Amino acid sequence: MSKRKPYWEMNTEELRQATREYDQPFSAEKAASPPTRERAKLRRLQRKMGRPRKGEGCKQIAVTIERGLLRRTDAFARKAGMSRSAVIAAGIDKFIGAAK
Repeated sequence: MSKRKPYWEMNTEELRQATREYDQPFSAEKAASPPTRERAKLRRLQRKMGRPRKGEGCKQIAVTIERGLLRRTDAFARKAGMSRSAVIAAGIDKFIGAAK
């Protein structure tokens, strides 16, 4: 196997020859499927993607909150090493618990 020149050292005609295969449209039929090991690894990674499920799972909602309160919430979350969502959820949980 001969060693090819780097692209930056090729002239126009050499570049045209070296990149000729990329002029053809992509065809999914020509693409090889990944080896079995790689497919299994991809499936394992896909299972781990996303937010971990807690309780009944999560539901994204839109909430309006006063800006100053939101700033204080974010500052508290940073200091506590928590997410904004975790702080708000803990506050709601505590409020509901105190109301019982």
